[in-house]
This record gives sequence, C-alpha cells and structure tokens, in this order.
Amino acid sequence: MQPLPSTLDVIGPDTFARDGYPHAAWKRLREEAPVRWFDLPGGVGFWAIVKREDIVWISKQPERFRNAPRLAIFEEGAPVEGERRLARHLLNMDPPEHAAFRKAASHWFTPRAIERRKPEVERITRDLLAEMAGDGSERTGDFVADLAAPLTLHVLADMLGVPRADWRLMFRWTNQIAGASDSEYQTGDDAIHGVEDARQGLFAYFSDLAAERRKAPRDDMVSVLANSRVDGVPMPPFELMSYFLLLVVAGNETTRNAASGGLLALIDNPDERRKLAAQPGLVPTAVEEIVRWTSPVIQFCRTPVDDVEIRGQRIRARDSLCLLYPSANRDADAFAEPDRFRVDRRPNPHLGFGIGEHFCLGANLARLELRAIFSELARRLDAVELAGPVERMRSSFLGGVKRMPIRYRLRPA
Repeated sequence: MQPLPSTLDVIGPDTFARDGYPHAAWKRLREEAPVRWFDLPGGVGFWAIVKREDIVWISKQPERFRNAPRLAIFEEGAPVEGERRLARHLLNMDPPEHAAFRKAASHWFTPRAIERRKPEVERITRDLLAEMAGDGSERTGDFVADLAAPLTLHVLADMLGVPRADWRLMFRWTNQIAGASDSEYQTGDDAIHGVEDARQGLFAYFSDLAAERRKAPRDDMVSVLANSRVDGVPMPPFELMSYFLLLVVAGNETTRNAASGGLLALIDNPDERRKLAAQPGLVPTAVEEIVRWTSPVIQFCRTPVDDVEIRGQRIRARDSLCLLYPSANRDADAFAEPDRFRVDRRPNPHLGFGIGEHFCLGANLARLELRAIFSELARRLDAVELAGPVERMRSSFLGGVKRMPIRYRLRPA
C-alpha cells in the first residue's frame, strides 16, 4: 500500500459538494493513521479523529476536552475567535453553563413530549405525499422541495410558534447559515456576508417575536425560551437569540438531509427498499440505519486543556481535534459490513446524533419525522429512481442535499 499522501482530502467542502463524503479517504485514515495532523491555511491545522472508540472517549470527557474556542474545522482556515461572536448556543458551550441552557428547552424534546406531536407529524407527511402522489401515475419532482424541506420546516415552525407567512424566512436563513461556503447562498463577496445577513435577520425577527410572547405567552417554544430563567436570571438577549438560531438551523437542516439521503440509499439499494416494503415493522430500525448511513453532521471540534496522547500521538493542549462522525459510523471495529446499507441492522451503535453531553437535543423529533416519512414511503412507494444529478451543499460541517430530482409512482392514500 502506498504511504498516505500529505494532501489527502478529508475535510474539503469542494469534495463534499462534488462527490459526497470522502469515505475512501476516511477509511485509509482508520486503517493507517487514525489520529493524524493536517495543516490548513493560516496555521490553523487539526488532528483528524476517525475511529468511533476515540470519538466516544473524547466526547465523554467534557472537562478534559473543551468545546471552546472552536466549534468546527473549516478548510478555509476560519479564524477561531470569530465563531463565538456570531452566536453562543448549546453547540459551543461547555460545562457547567451548557447543562443550564440545555435545561431551558429540554422538556420540549422528551420522548413523551415528542410523542404528543406524532398525529400532527403524520398528518403533515400524508398531506405532502398526497400532493406528490396525484392520481398515482408516474411523476417527477424534487424530493427535497416536495417533502423533506417542507415537512421539517412545518413541524419546527409550529413548535416555535412562527406564523405560516414567515416560514420561507426560516428556510432562507437555514440555507444561508448552513450553506455559508456555498456560493448559491452567499449574499456578498464571501461566506461571512451570507451568515451575517441571516444572523441579523433572524435575531431581529425573534427579538420582536420574543417581546410579543413575554406580553402574551402561548403554548410554543418562543414563549418558553423568552420567559425562561438560567441560574435564576432571565436568559441574556444574545444567548436567547442564539438559541433560536440553533433551533432554526439544526431543526431544519439535519433531518431534511437525513430524509433525502435515506431515500437515496433506498434508491441505490433496491433490495433493501423491497425488504422494507415487505416488513414495515423494520421502519424504526431502518431509520437508525439511515441516520448512520447519512450522518448529516460531518464534524465538531474539541480542544484538550492539557497535553494528551491518543493512539501513540502526542497532542498538545489547545490543538484542535476534528471528530469525524461519518467516519466513526463506518468503523469496521464497531459495525459489521460498515459499507453496506441494511434496513435491518442490529445492533447499530451509530453516532449520528452525537454522544455524551452534546447528544442531539432534537433526536427524538428527528426520529419521529423520519419514521413518519419512511413508514408512508414503505407502504405507498411503488417505484422510484433518480431523474437527474443530486446537488449537494458545499460545506465541511453539514452534509446537505440541495436538490434530488426523482421519477416515481406513489399510491394515493
């Protein structure tokens, strides 16, 4: 085997946009150099952490491996100090404040709270599929625009209490922030302009909405957070607006892309699609496999507070560790046949929702939405194939599917 090239592309957004995730490169790292340093422009390199065991070990020691100062690794060498000036939310908080802020919304995402939303989520799914199905004849469409995006947007907006007339604003902000390095979503000369435009628009909008909910609370998350207290005092305005930013982006982008990537996996693996149609009881298991297979969040960063050794590599305090979750989810030491998509995979210890104190707050909601989608598709989708190329987002942080044209036959309800 040839030695690993110094230019091995493990985090490049152009690769993600053109080819999808670089699983071959990550596999070589797992096998040959599971803890390896990569240089980036501006002298802000990182250690690539690609094994599931190592990511779990690091993630379960938040006092030893901190979230600050760097949320994630960006190929362009984004300055470390700039990330927390844009927002301060759960993803870039460390103990003890992380737990205090997470508690403000956690009761909205418990299994019992999410179960109460099941009838509404299933109704929205059926309504969207009814529009897609038409009379049951062969049709073409964009799965992202027709189902994945409107479903997640509808559910989240309803939970937040955002009026229907403003839903498209949320969709635009999501794309601008998640697709910051994608030219389609930039509003100025560079990525920062798009993110800053979206951030300012979102902050202004939710500042007004929060003020309304303080005067007249409703049964929605804006009311809960606007009136919440952290350590006995009202949540500070910057952190409150950052909370809404996190909910809007994470609540839309990740599930939307898991749904799109899940259908693509079923298209690419027709035997698995037939298996799911024949055994609809496999849907919950299939959803876990879809999350493993798609791994919508590519990476987060952790920073050791002291020097540490991992797999024989001496890592200095304040070096950046890039935790690559899609790589962990294809680790042969944790998964049998990791490069095979199996709707009946058990066990499935994937890290698609993270691990440790930063385990995804919305995991129960994501599972509910994905189960609703794939339960209906397993029952009603008679035929499906790609009708054009899949267009992916240019991002080294979130694995986004922008457009997925399909040709299909869907039975009316």
